[in-house]
Amino acid sequence: MWSNYKRIVLSLLLAAGAGRVAAQKTFTLAAPGGKIQVSVSVGDSIRWSLKNGSETLVQNAVAGMDIEGKPFVGYREQVKTAKTTAVDQQIEAVVAVRQKQIRDHYKELRLQFKSGHALLFRAYDNGAAYRFETAFPDSINVTHETVAVRFPQDNRVFWGTEKNKEFLSHFELIFKDTALSAYSRDEHCGLPLYMATPRGSRMLLTEADLLDYSNLFFFGSGGPAVAGGFPKVIKKERLQGDRTTRIVENEAYIARTAGKRAFPWRLVMVAADDKDLLSNNLVYQLASPSVLPETGWIKPGKVAWDWWNDNNIYGVPFRSGINNTTYKYYIDFAAKYGLEYIVLDEGWSKTTWDLLHPRDSIDIPELVQYGKTKGVDVILWALWQPLDRDMDRVLDQFAAWGVKGVKVDFMARADQYMVNFYERVAVKAAARKLLLDLHGAYKPVGLDRKYPNILTYEGVRGLENYKWSNDEATPPHEVTLPFTRMVLGGMDFTPGAMHNARLKDFHIRYNSPMSLGTRAHQAAMYAVYESPLQMLADNPSNYLQEPACTRFIAQFPTTWDATVPLEGKIGEYVAVARRKGNKWYIGAMTNWTGRTLKLNLDFLEKGRSYSAEILADGPNADKYAQDHTLSTATVAGGGFLEINMQPGGGWAAVLSEN
Repeated sequence: MWSNYKRIVLSLLLAAGAGRVAAQKTFTLAAPGGKIQVSVSVGDSIRWSLKNGSETLVQNAVAGMDIEGKPFVGYREQVKTAKTTAVDQQIEAVVAVRQKQIRDHYKELRLQFKSGHALLFRAYDNGAAYRFETAFPDSINVTHETVAVRFPQDNRVFWGTEKNKEFLSHFELIFKDTALSAYSRDEHCGLPLYMATPRGSRMLLTEADLLDYSNLFFFGSGGPAVAGGFPKVIKKERLQGDRTTRIVENEAYIARTAGKRAFPWRLVMVAADDKDLLSNNLVYQLASPSVLPETGWIKPGKVAWDWWNDNNIYGVPFRSGINNTTYKYYIDFAAKYGLEYIVLDEGWSKTTWDLLHPRDSIDIPELVQYGKTKGVDVILWALWQPLDRDMDRVLDQFAAWGVKGVKVDFMARADQYMVNFYERVAVKAAARKLLLDLHGAYKPVGLDRKYPNILTYEGVRGLENYKWSNDEATPPHEVTLPFTRMVLGGMDFTPGAMHNARLKDFHIRYNSPMSLGTRAHQAAMYAVYESPLQMLADNPSNYLQEPACTRFIAQFPTTWDATVPLEGKIGEYVAVARRKGNKWYIGAMTNWTGRTLKLNLDFLEKGRSYSAEILADGPNADKYAQDHTLSTATVAGGGFLEINMQPGGGWAAVLSEN
């Protein structure tokens, strides 16, 4: 019966005006402001809909869980109690990715079923979410979760295509601008899934508080609906090369887990326009609170990074490469510009699987001690498999050497085991006061709130792609990310390219890479892109050749007290203002269309003047992308500021009170 139920779910969603299977009992929940409204029907199935004012956003969605050997959760449930509560509280972020104080204001509906299970819905003024709570006495095997959503019409989507049917991926999505109906039941996307309705509402679909479970993906339907899919638990696997997982056999279930627990939140963010997504914190709000008893040792900051520029430094009296002399040069550069860290990326260890012994040319304790004299700490790269195999010994060694963090790489999976690996390494790293940068990672799901030593994630098609491609990371892509991937949490895009090019001038140079777009486009990323551990990816020798530009980008903080979206249209342009202390930092970026934006400065104190230090596209940046200007100006709070950007361009400013 349960498998038959699953098979009819999607056809129910796709059937126009699908009628009730049997008598349904309906409950409603409105957000504090009243516009966001959720309607939940319980009977033969659990179905829900979502409205924003008079507009129906989700017309019909089905929720349920298939448990091996157990009744289907969500089939013929009977409501024992229905309780609505209102919450209005302040969350103080341990690491302020977007803002320090977050208002957590919502109404919650708890449907307690006679089966012992429960379904929770929350309605916020900028979204809605639901999760199941089960009450089985023993551990369970979840064979599938029904997350099927039908929309009233064929919405515009930015679809992050994933092609691997086993969900093995680095999750570096290119978000394709198309229609939802373009995708069949055989095609799936990574999250988040961006949608825009014909009436102009925006939605971002994702999940939050993912623990001891498998990641959610969405499959198309050939129509206005999506259905969830999940990686299964891997029963047998083999290693190809030194880091690539090949699945030999899967289990029949997506998670083996506790029978009494809360499951991940299924979340729909809602916005009136694109720029409002820039201030949506719902993934963080729905995540578990921090469990770390002491967090004062967690230090966000900027990083001099070696891998993108291939250690290709020059103008020095030594042979550059993976050796202590080169990394002392990085430390000296970091100290000169106030950067808190350097990263030793892949290559520092004797082999990729031997994380206990550096190669002969590297002396980690010596580098750590040298860094301490300069106020610069060290982070080490680690392949995830050898770290997983011998985690305590490896992390003990890192801590004994005195390094401050680990860049864990090449996970490239989204199954339950990998989800648990993230949490396990976060716990063990925190016990040794080590920071984490998760690479080859799936999208953020709020784990950085529970374990704030997780400072940033990759899971983004970032700057590194310029080392081998000119069509994967481009200015249009770079102004799509703020409204998609970045909304979910810290994003290690790794900006800071100093060789910049127009499309026709670009060519691939793996050892001395360049970026598409202008120098100001790259500089603006330090205000636009959120990452508490923010890289300066280029060659220190290149930065030292242009000290004024380098000093400008090096002054940007990596965490923020407040964020104010200014302008934005997905795939076209973005402008945002952020405050740290008594200074404001503004960044704006555009696609291949040059444009003028008029920025409203009403976030500044009216009547007060501010000194602005500005890095902008030069008058010839459309012909020579590195052309930029550095200037100063006085701006008035409450007024407007007109900025100009060349094709592929940008604009950035630092404002100080006079």
